[in-house]
Amino acid sequence: MINQYKINSSSITLQSDLAGEYPIYVYLSQDNRELLYSYSITELLDDSRVEKPLKVSNKGVSFLLQSSVIPPPLTAYQNVFIIGIGDTARIETVDGKVKINFSHGFPFAAEKRESLASYKEPNYDEILKILADETINKLDKTKKTFLFHSAGKDSNSVALALAEAGFQENVTLVTHRSKGNLDESVVSEQIAEKLGFSHQILHEVDTLQDEHLDFINDYFAKAPLPCVDNLCLAYPLYAKQLPELFNANIIFGDGNDSHMISPPSAKDSLKTKVSNFTSRFSFFRKFIDSENKYSSLLRTPAEWFGQSGFSLKDSRKVFPNTVSTYSYWRKESNLRKSWDLFYFKSDIYSTRVISEKMIRKLFNFSDYLGAQIVLPFATKRVAEYFGKMPEQYLFDRQTFKNKLILRDLLKDKLNLDSDEIGKMGWSYDTKAIVNNNWHIITAEISQCSLWDHSEVDRIILRLKNSMDKDTKYSQLSCRLIYRLYLLSMWKNKCRYLNER
Repeated sequence: MINQYKINSSSITLQSDLAGEYPIYVYLSQDNRELLYSYSITELLDDSRVEKPLKVSNKGVSFLLQSSVIPPPLTAYQNVFIIGIGDTARIETVDGKVKINFSHGFPFAAEKRESLASYKEPNYDEILKILADETINKLDKTKKTFLFHSAGKDSNSVALALAEAGFQENVTLVTHRSKGNLDESVVSEQIAEKLGFSHQILHEVDTLQDEHLDFINDYFAKAPLPCVDNLCLAYPLYAKQLPELFNANIIFGDGNDSHMISPPSAKDSLKTKVSNFTSRFSFFRKFIDSENKYSSLLRTPAEWFGQSGFSLKDSRKVFPNTVSTYSYWRKESNLRKSWDLFYFKSDIYSTRVISEKMIRKLFNFSDYLGAQIVLPFATKRVAEYFGKMPEQYLFDRQTFKNKLILRDLLKDKLNLDSDEIGKMGWSYDTKAIVNNNWHIITAEISQCSLWDHSEVDRIILRLKNSMDKDTKYSQLSCRLIYRLYLLSMWKNKCRYLNER
């Protein structure tokens, strides 16, 4: 449903849902006389009142290049905004024009939690019932249902909840088979068999053929917002392998990094303290290459949490309309300089990086598929439950372990020891994609009107040389080439930029 605000209407306040299950998308007309908003980005952008083709936001592209994520309320389009976790927008008429005032507050601050002394001991069965209810109630029962499953705590908690609710016959678990020792498909398959679910493995594709490119091109035409997550390209290839995903229910275990808190690493305290000083020499951002060993010293404290990208020097060469992102991240760091680091990281990481990078790719995937996306951990009921839980059940300040309650639940109910399994994850061999499809990738970049191609060609060759040396910065160099490809595909294919 599309809602509308016109000039001289009474002021309204829009606020996101608690944990980002339903971001609000806002469009402001170019004459600032009409505002539209919706919970569906595709419904909003498809509306005839939205002037198309949309215009690229220089600031949005600059953030994607330098930071890998666009912080809400900004997007990659001019006049299109996102109200995400903790965000509020007050909309009013000022001097005959619609004006939006955005603000942000982290909804899961420490002082909002109950004390350990007054809190009732968590009940595993209650947690599983809440997760099952919030999952099953969101499903369209006329459609097939798939749970993207791993060896991790989140998707296994959802799988266990569905199994205890007797919902196995209605759901297929799907898992990505990664290369190397991070592959978790074997563990996933064993858990699926133990719980009584059917199981499907999805494979990496290193060399793209025409049949793969058809799915990729269609994906980028339909995905409403750009995303530079490393797994982006895998998703249209999943659709080719498993066409039943189209128009299905798709469940993901993402969405709890805000209310369950994202602990910093053991080294983050030192890094943020040092960078609070060294990042003030921001002038040097203009002179350092992206893969320079001193580049990390110029990060602000906020930029240590899940961000990476081109240096300002390279971004300016590649994208002549580049805007420096330093002032934004400096301001965000200053606003939180007195915060407990656990909550500092959780606010930045969950409301910016997780929401607009990791989960954004899932929203894009579901929009491309015409699927019903289900995020049980991001529902209001689940967020409220864990949002008031004392931190002692969620993370350990000495070991920096996270999601303690889920670790204990899975060990008790499923005999799954997350400590024994260790940190795994859906990895994607970006190097193989870049190397095996070099001509496809560089040809797409060369067709993109955003870039200064004389500079792009030089920087890509420099990055390729760094990538092939297999040094500390090899993977970063590869991902920066890959990032230019993903952004070029968005600019070249997206229907909202090419529709007239």
